[in-house]
Amino acid sequence: MKIPQITLSDGTTIPDITFGTYKLNGASGVEAMKSALGVGYDALDSAFNYENEGAVGKAVRDSGRPREELRIASKLPGRHHAYDEALATIEESLYRAQLEYYDLYYIHWPNPKVGRYVEAWKALIEAQKRGYIRSIAVCNFLPEHLERLKSETGVLPSINQIELHPYFPQDDMRAWNREHNIVTQSWSPLGRANDLLTNPVLEKIAKRLGKSVGQVILRWHHQLDCVPIPKSATPKRQIENISIFDFSLTDDDMKAIATLARPDGRTHNQDPAVYEEF
Repeated sequence: MKIPQITLSDGTTIPDITFGTYKLNGASGVEAMKSALGVGYDALDSAFNYENEGAVGKAVRDSGRPREELRIASKLPGRHHAYDEALATIEESLYRAQLEYYDLYYIHWPNPKVGRYVEAWKALIEAQKRGYIRSIAVCNFLPEHLERLKSETGVLPSINQIELHPYFPQDDMRAWNREHNIVTQSWSPLGRANDLLTNPVLEKIAKRLGKSVGQVILRWHHQLDCVPIPKSATPKRQIENISIFDFSLTDDDMKAIATLARPDGRTHNQDPAVYEEF
């Protein structure tokens, strides 16, 4: 199963869907990731704070897949935003995974009260120059944070990974990203700890199309030009989650899903304007 590729602003490419590895740790995590790479995923999304970079690296090595076919990502934690610490952390990320480079490396959260995300961004720029990272990106950045990166470094990220699902579609943030040639990536694309998968609007669309609710939601992300990051440890569900490129949602479907948006749609109230994660 071949996933379509998209080209980022810096000329690198990523697949149109990425496999999430949050809470996939140890030997069972390695097996889940190997399964994902085996059924057709080309990208793994990890983070220093997931404590599974070693498992990611082992899955890559054991998968039998050529390294150049894959897109492997990790993220810088908030406690290491200081410039020298950030560079050392990126090096540690590589040592943990036993990889020569990461295809993508993100600042995980801006942590604006601490206010060192520009310093961290300068470290990612340097790490890219050193060949540690192919493409540099951010998670959970708001326009004010991105504007500051632009004004102080002249460099915007290739990707902004944000919470995004039908209850929280982030219309304004997606538009800002698109206007500035930043790809929007969706974490928690199926709605973590909410009732999206049993929503009657989505169930009705899924029944008509002969697809699962999960497939409908992931196709919705694709048609919004967003890159979803679903996670599953079971091969059957992994295959289901990437089988979204052989059907389309109608304009009426997209409008119906748009009605599900909620002002308080965040699943854990993690507003990047105030939320801090270290």
